[in-house]
Amino acid sequence: MRPDRSLLLLTFFGVFMSERSELLAGTPDTKRQAVDAAAVAKLPAPGSVVPAAFGFTPDGKAITYLKSESASLSRVLWRVDLATGEPRVVARPPGDGDTESTLSDAEKLRRERQRLRETGITHVVRAEAADVSVFPIGGDLYLQRQDGPLERITNTPTPELDPKLTRDGSKVAFVRNDELHVIDLATKQERQLSQGAGDGVTHALAEFIAQEEMDRATGYWWSPDGATIAYQETDERHIPLYSIVHQGGEKISVETHRYPFSGAANAKVRLGVVSAGGGPTRWLELDEPGADFYLARVNWASPTSLLVQVLSRDQKNLRLYRFDLGSLRKKLLIEESAETWVNLHNDLRVLDSTGEILWSSERTGFRHLQLHDQDGTLLRTLTSGDWPVDAVVALDESRREAWFSAGRETPLEAHLHRVSLDGGEVVPVTHEPGTHRAVVAQDGEHFVDVASSLDRPPVTTLRNRAGKLVKTLDDASSDARVGTLRLAPPELVEYVNRDGIKLQGAYYPPKTMGFGTKVPLVVIVYGGPHVQTVSNAWALSADMNAQFLTERGFAVWKTDNRGSARRGHAFESALNRQMGQVEVRDQVDGVKFVGERWPEVDLGRVGITGGSYGGYMTLRCLTEAADVFRAGVSVAPVTDWDGYDTCYTERYMGTPVNNAAGYHKSSVLPHVETLRGDLLVIHGMLDENVHFRHSARLTTALISASKPFTLLPLPDERHSSRRDADRKYVAERIADHFERALRSQ
Repeated sequence: MRPDRSLLLLTFFGVFMSERSELLAGTPDTKRQAVDAAAVAKLPAPGSVVPAAFGFTPDGKAITYLKSESASLSRVLWRVDLATGEPRVVARPPGDGDTESTLSDAEKLRRERQRLRETGITHVVRAEAADVSVFPIGGDLYLQRQDGPLERITNTPTPELDPKLTRDGSKVAFVRNDELHVIDLATKQERQLSQGAGDGVTHALAEFIAQEEMDRATGYWWSPDGATIAYQETDERHIPLYSIVHQGGEKISVETHRYPFSGAANAKVRLGVVSAGGGPTRWLELDEPGADFYLARVNWASPTSLLVQVLSRDQKNLRLYRFDLGSLRKKLLIEESAETWVNLHNDLRVLDSTGEILWSSERTGFRHLQLHDQDGTLLRTLTSGDWPVDAVVALDESRREAWFSAGRETPLEAHLHRVSLDGGEVVPVTHEPGTHRAVVAQDGEHFVDVASSLDRPPVTTLRNRAGKLVKTLDDASSDARVGTLRLAPPELVEYVNRDGIKLQGAYYPPKTMGFGTKVPLVVIVYGGPHVQTVSNAWALSADMNAQFLTERGFAVWKTDNRGSARRGHAFESALNRQMGQVEVRDQVDGVKFVGERWPEVDLGRVGITGGSYGGYMTLRCLTEAADVFRAGVSVAPVTDWDGYDTCYTERYMGTPVNNAAGYHKSSVLPHVETLRGDLLVIHGMLDENVHFRHSARLTTALISASKPFTLLPLPDERHSSRRDADRKYVAERIADHFERALRSQ
């Protein structure tokens, strides 16, 4: 379960004419436009049209990236020659490009897994050692050499999915009709490498669980020399079909998915290797026969050596194996174990010259970098402290340096750092306050930095290895909406909960006083693992839902309870086998803190809202803390964890069999008798992730308990809302609901 992009908010109070409300773009607050429901619906948010998918050319002399030519979701490819050039467009989608209407069902579902809303050129696939790129557009593939014209290389009625180039850019592989194919780009000869796909069996595609819950979007991997491909076979024929009926249009249609519910069977996955020239597939023995496991990660160590990470079904054990392609024998290199669960990462890197392995581990309670030899023996730990490494950004093999992102000084920020593989001090590279996202050139001489803060929309700069500014590539504050809309940054605060744990929160004061001198509070919550919503980032100031509610006279608050990301494993695992309990206590403590800090807030009129895990949290807060929360809007909620998928649910809860008491206690359904607040439930009826069934079961329970509530089904929406009209309508209904429920004592 992942959130729908950013969900961030919070602020200051005073006489809302304080200097803080005039920070953004310098226009006086009284001359700006109020944020209305139409502004909430318009995507992307103000100041959020930011370059993405950066790539340095192999010679390090140019950068390419995707970005809209206007404040829209439609992207094109830009190129900057570092020595002399300004950004210029070098590729636009032919025809209509990738609009939602031109996509196949398979492509739409992949976009849903990736939370992708952008259109136009949505992906750029680059060769590592050649200035060659491939773009999937409108279901076909297009080739570009350097900054030349696009060349169409496929033209078929069935879309090509997940294209990948060899390192030298000579061949491109892709999946069509659930089979793996490869095209030689010199001869344009196409070859199908896998056979036998059919109903319930696919080749080279990541299964639903891998895409949705394991941060793995691909199901095949090129060898470094382009001679071999490793790919997975997925067999889901034994998983029952789950049907979703499209009932909102003139015609009825039904889509089916093989959805693995917690405690039930997963897809059967095996990994094989095949020559890029064709021939039989050789299958690897991933684990003991009959063992239940997840194929977690696959990396090539060399043209003849494959690294495979296997995660146990209970997710308490992760093993890194090396397979020799000649003999197909495996060797265990590294093993991670935990009493709760092992978090997956994408930090593995292999040094070509020595075979040494860069790895990260949470064995100390915080994720830190390690260097292992080629046989898995730990050579040294590279980072340490009561702070976690977020991710490895780059490996500079010639200098023996690892670049990584972390919030060492404060979890409210993210900065770029370097550390030597031979040991030594960690070197901070970015210093400006805020959140930094970086892409480093292969030679380590330059990096692109996308930095933002509460008071500054993202600025994209080119910097040298010391962090010195070379060139400003893009400044999102040029978005006219930043200066014309009444956007006020939140105030970030730290407080201590009842158990002595420091938590971060953010507060938005109301922009109007329509409720009198005491104002109602709306808590916007996510509250689940792998997410941080409170940080020194522009996303909080550009949270249009929060800005809209403050325009309607509400104060808005958000806090990251225990279970959230970037505070270490103990902080995250506080919800182990008991979801929806410690998180509720922390949210209650946050509301209490708001009342103490901002006396203008009326703690007798508190509402709460959130989507996905936040929808679940909304319901839990209304049932477990009914004396605190008077109203709620729950969007796409999980209502009982036996109805969610295996990988996510079992990671935190175990199975319904081995943790029956925990499932019962963490479910919303058996506890609706305690609900007293005014409830609105909103759910997309096409949601293939958190099925509409969750809200249907909630409806049954609420009726049985004679509890009044309102249900708003969205017939043509999935887990994330893609239609402007729906987003506008939902924003209006949420505000209206809280106005009615929280208007007076």
